[in-house]
Amino acid sequence: MIRLENISRTFAGGFSLEPVSFDFPHGETTVLIGPSGCGKSTLLKLILGLLEPDGGHIFFDGEHLNARNVESIRRRTGYVIQEGGLFPHLDVAENIALVARYLRQSQAQIDERLDTLFGLLSLPTDLLARFPRQLSGGQRQRVALARALMLDPEVLLLDEPLGALDPITRRQLQVELKRIFSNLGKTVVMVTHDMGEAAHFADRMVLLHDGRILQHGTLDDLLSRPSDSYVTDFISAQRSPLETLLRGRI
Repeated sequence: MIRLENISRTFAGGFSLEPVSFDFPHGETTVLIGPSGCGKSTLLKLILGLLEPDGGHIFFDGEHLNARNVESIRRRTGYVIQEGGLFPHLDVAENIALVARYLRQSQAQIDERLDTLFGLLSLPTDLLARFPRQLSGGQRQRVALARALMLDPEVLLLDEPLGALDPITRRQLQVELKRIFSNLGKTVVMVTHDMGEAAHFADRMVLLHDGRILQHGTLDDLLSRPSDSYVTDFISAQRSPLETLLRGRI
């Protein structure tokens, strides 16, 4: 679905994303993991076209991403950031339907899609007239996901979508989101630094460090066949979030 061919990016201050080649298959959830500043969010922004690579190529369903088609490809992609990024001066309905209105969809189309999304995300319709400040953290993240899904995109890009939530709400949303991803069958790329969260969602994980991919594969690949001592150290440092999944394997 998404292909990266030797993508690189250098920033003022010294950080560099080294040339990366990787395929994100259709219908799978790929989780980018690693410490802060390793390049996870940079990769996500490059895929979305918010950043331009210094070198290399990005293909979206076989189409080369460039300045001429970046806007149309973005409309085929849903994007959720930490804390949702909702506009505080717009109510829930306006936040979700913002791009649909820009594209001049009819009110009937918008209402039908809102009804579908609220059912999918288990949101009560009385939230439609509320503003973001009147919502709980979990509700804001659900609304942000609804906005990302409004145009029924082929791809979802999620940048630490649950990072700001309390542990109970975070766990509840993890369970709900996995159900939603399974039902929708979309290509999902998620960023997190939490191995427990990565293990919950991922069909495949990609572990980055200092701007390069150290290893990719399943959780079992990273546990049983680490490619680098840092892979073992990173997983071992997060033993608590993984305890129920690892069952004493590290």
